[in-house]
Amino acid sequence: MSDYDRIARAMAYLTERATEQPSLEEVAAHVHLSPYHFQRLFCRWAGTTPKRFLQVLTLERGKVLLEHSRSLLETSHELGLSGSSRLHDHFVQLEAVTPGEYKGRGKQVHIEYGVHETPLGPMFVAVTRRGVCRAEFMDFNTLEDLLDDLHNAWPLSSISENHLSTRRAIDAFFSNDTASKQGPLSLHVAGTNFQIAVWRALLNIPSGAVASYTEVAKSLGAPKSARAVGNAIGANPVALLIPCHRVIQQSGALGGYRWGPSKKLMVQTWERMHEEPMVEMN
Repeated sequence: MSDYDRIARAMAYLTERATEQPSLEEVAAHVHLSPYHFQRLFCRWAGTTPKRFLQVLTLERGKVLLEHSRSLLETSHELGLSGSSRLHDHFVQLEAVTPGEYKGRGKQVHIEYGVHETPLGPMFVAVTRRGVCRAEFMDFNTLEDLLDDLHNAWPLSSISENHLSTRRAIDAFFSNDTASKQGPLSLHVAGTNFQIAVWRALLNIPSGAVASYTEVAKSLGAPKSARAVGNAIGANPVALLIPCHRVIQQSGALGGYRWGPSKKLMVQTWERMHEEPMVEMN
């Protein structure tokens, strides 16, 4: 079992037994490690202690986070900003696939892909000359599965492997090295007008904050469309950079996530412990 697998298993254990408040010794035994080694490993991967991570799992913590996030959102809007960050010279631009590109089914589009190790597990990234078109965790899919999905989305495109061209998307979220930032990072995504609007709204949620599905719906001027917002979030093709992990239920519960609740918690916790690059819109 790899270190990442142990931590993912530990987070799943904590998620399932949050109301029981399991001890460090209990969780360490579940992943067959001593408490000392488990604590060190968990801190290295999650950026926090198992005890603090357990606090994030509780419903009351979710409510507090929502309340805190509202003030962050209000402040950022008043300042004319879409997020807070330590890297003010880095941001993400979202470009929608044009109707002509969609109709062409990827004709004359060349896509490059790569698989990269990250603190949150291996990620598959694909880019066109206009930006990142796909980013996914590989928890439940093989590379062949992801390439098949990419080909189905862009059936007339040419696809090849190129780790250098896809590395920049990984650095945009994980790297602390400002030298690796090369100006705005573009996303090149296909979706309905409503999906694009939802994904743009997600970019307005500051790093480390959360919003409810209802709050996202209200921001779009459609307060009764929370369910439709959830469906659009589930269709997000670019993990992390379009931050669907920042949306939770009004009650404070996590809500859905394509890669499971443990992964969502891992991403949220990692992000709160590590300030993310600022995300802006065109």
